[in-house]
Amino acid sequence: MSVAASPPVILIIAGSDCSGGAGIQADLKTITALGGYAMTAVTGVVAETPLVVSRIQLIDAEVVYEQVKLLMDAYPIAAAKTGMLGGKEQIEAVVSAWEASVHSSKKVPLVVDPVMVATSGGRLLDEDAEEALVGRLFPHASLITPNLDEAAVLVGEKITTRESMEHHALALSTRHGCAVLLKGGHLSGDSVPDVLAAGGELHWLEGRRIEGVHTHGTGCTYSAAIAAGLGHGLSMLDAVRQGKEFVTNAIAHHHRWGTMEALNQTIGK
Repeated sequence: MSVAASPPVILIIAGSDCSGGAGIQADLKTITALGGYAMTAVTGVVAETPLVVSRIQLIDAEVVYEQVKLLMDAYPIAAAKTGMLGGKEQIEAVVSAWEASVHSSKKVPLVVDPVMVATSGGRLLDEDAEEALVGRLFPHASLITPNLDEAAVLVGEKITTRESMEHHALALSTRHGCAVLLKGGHLSGDSVPDVLAAGGELHWLEGRRIEGVHTHGTGCTYSAAIAAGLGHGLSMLDAVRQGKEFVTNAIAHHHRWGTMEALNQTIGK
């Protein structure tokens, strides 16, 4: 009688989304669907729907530290990902716990989704927190996954073409010493092109644009799927390909509970 292999343990370090479409809830669903066992270190609680963010309550930095440190020391973490971290204190807590854990020398693959800019264009991190994210967390990353707005913050200029995507993906990869997945969903056109810079090479991943969908949590889902792939032992390129396919299919086969207009009217009551 054969014994089934244990699923890889994937650590999620992110915020909670009460609507279930983003944050740790989206990550949990994604990692479970891809055969991983997800554990969570919660950095903040967000009261939101796809249309409205009504309140954000960050978790005390000491509690964030204890969650990450405890899980890293107690379980065989195969890969990890970060999402919304909230502020400088929370970012520093994650980094300190990561560096102090017994697995710190093991080089656990870490996917950093730099949640810096909201879909509306608003900045989600203050300047001190951005500096901590880039200066303290990025050095531990195996992969960072900025969208075009977040990449613009990192490089100091807008990115509007495939050529500039290639240039800046390579530049960011060299600067931070890790792979960079630059997501091109904000480019105009029928396709959704992403480019992966890894080991000095570029790889384009193409996806079809699905019209009429108000996306929510795509970055969370994408990075969680990549982390799951890395936890299963996939190469960086294959893990990113798996993530791209998973998030594209998730958008194509999304749930619908009525129109966004009806939801908006309900929220306004």
